[in-house]
Amino acid sequence: MIYRGAVPSLSPAIAEIRLAVRTALADLHEGSTVVVALSGGADSLALAAAAAFEGPKLGLRVRSVTVDHGLQDASDAVAARAAHTATSLGLDALVVTVDVGADGGPEAAARDARYRVLKDAAADAGAAVVLLGHTLDDQAETVLLGLARGAGAASLQGMAPVRADDDGLRWVRPLLRVRRETTRAFCAASDLEFWDDPHNLEDRFARVRVRERVLPVLESELGPGIAEALARTAEQLREDAEAFDEMIHETIEDIVEHAEAGISVSVAALAANPAALRNRIIRLVVDSEFGVSLTRLQTLEVARLATDWSGQGPIDLPSCAAARVGGRIVFTAR
Repeated sequence: MIYRGAVPSLSPAIAEIRLAVRTALADLHEGSTVVVALSGGADSLALAAAAAFEGPKLGLRVRSVTVDHGLQDASDAVAARAAHTATSLGLDALVVTVDVGADGGPEAAARDARYRVLKDAAADAGAAVVLLGHTLDDQAETVLLGLARGAGAASLQGMAPVRADDDGLRWVRPLLRVRRETTRAFCAASDLEFWDDPHNLEDRFARVRVRERVLPVLESELGPGIAEALARTAEQLREDAEAFDEMIHETIEDIVEHAEAGISVSVAALAANPAALRNRIIRLVVDSEFGVSLTRLQTLEVARLATDWSGQGPIDLPSCAAARVGGRIVFTAR
């Protein structure tokens, strides 16, 4: 008689994250290349390990890219360790060192530098997709920060699970429904040593204060499930925004005309639309034509040219100006 040992059960954390990654990669053609953004933290390391497991089964090539921002002591050693771990998982691993500027503050500058590196690395590898390790907790923090800043529905949508840029490269976040604690459990179950970024404990960053103080207070005072509720809010707002965008693009074809050095919109059509559509049309027209985003106050001032006209003159906006000319609002470059 042959006795067979029990098959070891798979950790629930490993199963959850592998499934999330498998689902995110399922529509890629065999032979495609995938880039994983790997910082060495628990989130990105769990993502890389799951991609290393699932990618080859789908006929995909997977490589990791680690960006050394040089903002902390021994950052080069952290990056090298992340790349070594990726190599041990069977991935091609690349480390790129960047000089981070100061535009927009250290967080924004580091993020911009990181995304440039990832985009270049994807282009060099012929990759169709870049995987990012943002979790449900990151999404909840993003929504709460947007709410505190009064940033409007666009900000409250949080991070999109999938976003295609102008070059067709897809930025995919497979872990947006996965809790941060699950990625740490994944690493523990996989015997993967991850790096805890000390910046994640520095109170000078608003996101850290939200993570360490605000969300725990909300959970304590309002009950558990706040992070999940915020993430659901983002998903619902994103669905609404997609419906609005479809309506706007259909409307714009009939009311927008090109003008000398700019573009114009029908006053009557703007005035006839509900405020939500009117404001979105104005923002979309300016963004698509001049590549700038309007604040809510700027948007409302432009809308008044259609809804509350009393002879006011041109309105100065970023990179352009808006003026009422006859029955149209004309946006011209400055």
